[in-house]
Amino acid sequence: MLLTIDLDSEAPIYQQIRDRVVEAIADGELTEGSALPSTRQLAADLAINFHTVNKAYDLLRQEGVIRISRKSGAVVRRDPGSGPPQPEYTDDWQARLRTLLAEAVVHGVPSEEVLQRCDGVLASFHAQRTMKGAPA
Repeated sequence: MLLTIDLDSEAPIYQQIRDRVVEAIADGELTEGSALPSTRQLAADLAINFHTVNKAYDLLRQEGVIRISRKSGAVVRRDPGSGPPQPEYTDDWQARLRTLLAEAVVHGVPSEEVLQRCDGVLASFHAQRTMKGAPA
């Protein structure tokens, strides 16, 4: 998994790591059962503190996206083929989606453009998974 972060971004590094892992799963680059690099290895690869990677992995664990054990390390727990989400996930996701859409409204992005962009992103995830032979 090639993971890039932007040290000049306003987004915290741990959030960028979390987001890149989720995107890699959505794209089919990582699937259920895929091992992630150890926190120390990823920290060394990115030249950052391993506590930052720990924070990202812990967030992914809390969200149910990965599982972490001493024996197998961090492993992808869910991908698009893992079945329907838990109801509590859907409620939390909808609240975050509401905030993201509110940002678009505040900045004057027309509703039609928001929908087009959402459709485009979803289509790109599907296309990437299809190219990689991952579950659609």
